[in-house]
Amino acid sequence: MIIFDKTDRGRTEIATRGQAVAPRLRTLLLLVDGKTSNEELLRKVAGLGLGQEHLDELLQAGLIQASADSGSAKASTGSSPTPTPTEAPASRSVPPPAAPISAEQVLPPGQTQFEAIYHFYNDTIKSMIGLRGYGLQLKVERASSIQDFRELRQQYLEAVLKAKGEEIARSLRGRLDQLLYLGERPQQ
Repeated sequence: MIIFDKTDRGRTEIATRGQAVAPRLRTLLLLVDGKTSNEELLRKVAGLGLGQEHLDELLQAGLIQASADSGSAKASTGSSPTPTPTEAPASRSVPPPAAPISAEQVLPPGQTQFEAIYHFYNDTIKSMIGLRGYGLQLKVERASSIQDFRELRQQYLEAVLKAKGEEIARSLRGRLDQLLYLGERPQQ
């Protein structure tokens, strides 16, 4: 029996959506908690078509490791986990970084903060909410400032929560807050 836990890199990925981890793999990564055996994890995600090869994929990416409790030699993933100041547990309401995150770490190359938020809203409204998000998409189109986007935050998150559930809403909230509050310290 092997028990996997997230590495610091895996926790950062959940909090910041830094790498483009596929949604199904993200679900598996979210379930890895350092307490649940790999067999139990695989039972939980069997309905999603996920198997041992997907756990191995997370392991190879350095996002999970065998927990010290499992006593497995598989704990070595080749990447040395080092704490980063941008980590935050997935359960926080807003993933506040210890220090402001630089624009280079958050913004897609060649985009301003306004453009990045605009594209984030449009892309995720289409993919997560669908036609029910049409009214929200119109509000995004009318937004003319970062403050306008900040005012849409709660309505957007409620729509995602209703359409896709808490896990997806929490994940999108982390990325959105990075874009909305770029270089600022979030209120704690």
